Amino acid sequence: MSTRAGHRPYASAPDIGNVMTSIDRRNALRMASAAAVGVGAALGAAGKAHAARRASTLNLSGKRAAADIPNVLTAGAPYFVHYELRDAAGTPVGTESAHSLPITVGLDEALVLSTVVLRLTDGTLTAAGAFERPLPAVTEVVLGYQPWSHTFAVTGGTGAYNGASGELTIEHRTRDDSALTATLN
Repeated sequence: MSTRAGHRPYASAPDIGNVMTSIDRRNALRMASAAAVGVGAALGAAGKAHAARRASTLNLSGKRAAADIPNVLTAGAPYFVHYELRDAAGTPVGTESAHSLPITVGLDEALVLSTVVLRLTDGTLTAAGAFERPLPAVTEVVLGYQPWSHTFAVTGGTGAYNGASGELTIEHRTRDDSALTATLN
């Protein structure tokens, strides 16, 4: 290497190390860019497949496993119900947990806010809504039970239901048996 007064040192022969480093960096950047494009394309395709899979209807049946529903509903006193869920073939697929809060209680019905979590084998679904519940004075009627249903807005989920929307309808066919239909967008 030589230097002249007032000038920077320069290499008399090509500096092979610097040339190779700049080539390696360029190739690394190209490879990283190609990998990013590939990952983006794969994620986009997976997202489309996930959205197509999510747009469906789930039909499940539930058997009550636990509850703390009071004999008489009281405004402001929360309660919960827990169901074991099965698919159309009778295979266990998860659970439903509903946490409810009566807002108003009248002689013939009550207005109840409720959140529902379905824990399924391929993810969770969450839903929320307000509904009118019949027979608030005696909530656990054994004889003369009247079937009733209510609908919730699906608010999201995880796993196969990540970002799900739609509606969840629960039909209480008997005191301990229900049918759930989730229509997902």
